[in-house]
Amino acid sequence: MNLAQAKLGMVIVDLQNDFLAPDGAYARGHTASSAAQALPTRMEPVARAIKRQGGLVTASLFTLWPDAKGEPMISAHLKERRPFLRKGDFAPGSRGQANVDLLLPCVDVSVCKVAYSAFFNTQLDWLLRKAGVDTLVVCGIVTNGGVASTVRDAHVRDYHVIVLSDGCAAFSDSAHQAALTDMASVAEVMDSATFLQQVSHAGH
Repeated sequence: MNLAQAKLGMVIVDLQNDFLAPDGAYARGHTASSAAQALPTRMEPVARAIKRQGGLVTASLFTLWPDAKGEPMISAHLKERRPFLRKGDFAPGSRGQANVDLLLPCVDVSVCKVAYSAFFNTQLDWLLRKAGVDTLVVCGIVTNGGVASTVRDAHVRDYHVIVLSDGCAAFSDSAHQAALTDMASVAEVMDSATFLQQVSHAGH
């Protein structure tokens, strides 16, 4: 893929405070991933490079919407796996739901999501098409969950997809590597240094 002709977009999947920050819900539940916490620093220069090329940087925000009593509506399988989740976690408009501070200035638009894929029941596809995006760079968490689901949904919508191998993380390296191998059937998989080099060449 020649990036000089591409109209770039980026989807940052779920790099949110409640997942990553020291005061977030997952840290409170002793479930925060050090591999995931390293991602914002690595992805910030990528987001800025895409913006310099005139690309649209989007982010998905996993959201627990409140019911009529203000209690979070949590799917049964998530509640079983993450029993520490409580009222206020991933709440719309909260600090926990927000993109991590480092990436916040880079994100042009965020969409709220309720399941793995950033496309499911969101306006992401509409936003990307309105911006003319044809090549989508995907990063975030987790590699074998939200990232893989988003990548496959992008593929069936005819986007050219680039997955940043060092821009994703899972709860085990084996799950991470297996998911990258699987996504290679529908996307280009490369590390961020290779992508930045290609973008730099495309800009000249």
